Amino acid sequence: MTDPKKNVIVTGARRGLGLAISQKLVAQGFRVIAVARQGSEELTRLCESGDAHEELFDLSRTEAMHEWVGDLTRRHGRIYGLVNNAAIGADGVLATMHELDIAQALQVNLQSPIVLTKYVSRSMLLGRGGRIVNISSIIGSTGFSGLSVYAATKAGLIGFTKSLSRELGKANINVNCVAPGYLETEMTKGLQGDKLASIKRRSPSGKLATVEAVADSVTFLMGEGGAMINGTTLTVDAGSTA
Repeated sequence: MTDPKKNVIVTGARRGLGLAISQKLVAQGFRVIAVARQGSEELTRLCESGDAHEELFDLSRTEAMHEWVGDLTRRHGRIYGLVNNAAIGADGVLATMHELDIAQALQVNLQSPIVLTKYVSRSMLLGRGGRIVNISSIIGSTGFSGLSVYAATKAGLIGFTKSLSRELGKANINVNCVAPGYLETEMTKGLQGDKLASIKRRSPSGKLATVEAVADSVTFLMGEGGAMINGTTLTVDAGSTA
């Protein structure tokens, strides 16, 4: 078990992967600051039953982030970990995509985690230690038709991770990426026939990765087992890109 007083911020914690990461971290003894734009019944239950604290904040408001992070630190204490999970989809053919949609995706998926990391890392530098995990995607390296903007933001996180790990490594702060593939979720349960079979055929095991498997990987990097892992991208895709 880890020190329960180690605070970890998880963004996009309302549901899905962010909620699963928060649940796994709480189970491992971390104190989770679960950030979401809106609450959910699942997140409320976690906060009531475990060592998690809900913080409602719109991460697109980068101009308010400095003051907000300062307030979090005053109320919760030094921040040990940060999981940059929050993101929005940006699907569509680039030639017909509205510029506002492009700008929003770049802001939420790339600018926001960079700015948030800027201010949270100050707390880690003062404590001479910490962990940062950025949630990317295999799309950032493989590409996918109709997801060019989304892929650009996820590839940007990988480059950000590699460079920042060199900046912060001497202060005992590890910065890593987790790149999920196509996940077994409620959305994929609705896929039928050849489309689902085609996705599964990409995996040597014939399976999709699970949200829980990705959350386990993040928890590993946040714990003692990840102490010697820095500046890398851990792919969790059931081997589909092997």
